[in-house]
Amino acid sequence: MIQVYGLGQCTLDHLAILPSYPKPDTKCEFREMTVQGGGPAATAIVALSRWGISCAFAGVVGDDSFGVEIKRSLDHEGVDTKGLLVRPGCGSQFAFIAVEAGTGKRTIFWRHPSGAPPSPNELDHDLIRSAKVFHTDGLFIEASLAAARTARAGGAQIVVDAGTLREGSLELAKHSDCFIASANFGRALIGDDRPLEACRRLAELGPRVVGITLGERGYVAMDRGVVIERPAYRVQAVDTTGCGDVFHGGFIYGLLQGWDTVTSLDFGAWAAARVSLGLGGRAAIPSLADWPDRNFPA
Repeated sequence: MIQVYGLGQCTLDHLAILPSYPKPDTKCEFREMTVQGGGPAATAIVALSRWGISCAFAGVVGDDSFGVEIKRSLDHEGVDTKGLLVRPGCGSQFAFIAVEAGTGKRTIFWRHPSGAPPSPNELDHDLIRSAKVFHTDGLFIEASLAAARTARAGGAQIVVDAGTLREGSLELAKHSDCFIASANFGRALIGDDRPLEACRRLAELGPRVVGITLGERGYVAMDRGVVIERPAYRVQAVDTTGCGDVFHGGFIYGLLQGWDTVTSLDFGAWAAARVSLGLGGRAAIPSLADWPDRNFPA
């Protein structure tokens, strides 16, 4: 029995800090290179597992060395990886991330996994039905929609991390309870930087909670039509990789604790800010003991 079933991207991230982003045809010395597991859904699941939540993850890797390390990183965190599909002769998703020193801004170069995406019949629907939350980044849309239907039938809450507006994203929104998207998604949806209008458009599709994360500007959300706007926690960011992923993990943690939407979102925003203090999306995931608002059940 698990509490959260995750489906989506899993990657191996290679990160390094650069003094500034280089011009073409030049050399640039980097420092502090590290290799970590990554991916929106996978990193949210890792955060939840560190906070004591039982989790399973489904995705795709190849039979290359990257795939071995991706699985190892999840196994090390205590995540159930029986749903992680290994495609023979295929390449795993990986990324090189150039982080600009002193700004926290990063440029991501990444490769899509070359193996076939999970099909609905490759998912463990019994495990999905037993979960309290189904979480997806929507990369594998056919499987995500099938899993969302199964989760809904089992009474689970469905949480979507929408980083990019893709084919099927809005259909997935119709099947979700909580749909929290990036600023880029919001701009693509309405053609302008009006996150509250993007929230209203998404709310019309049916989710109870919708939101747009805005990085250092905080976030905007709606809960059954009630508008929530909050600034970001102020930190000196080292690297913003994984902040949105852990925001979703924090929000899901609040759902599982029975917190109200504002507290759940605030915990996610705090956890995201703390992640930015380290290099990579997982190294600086905070512990629950560091949460400044101790008025919640641990």
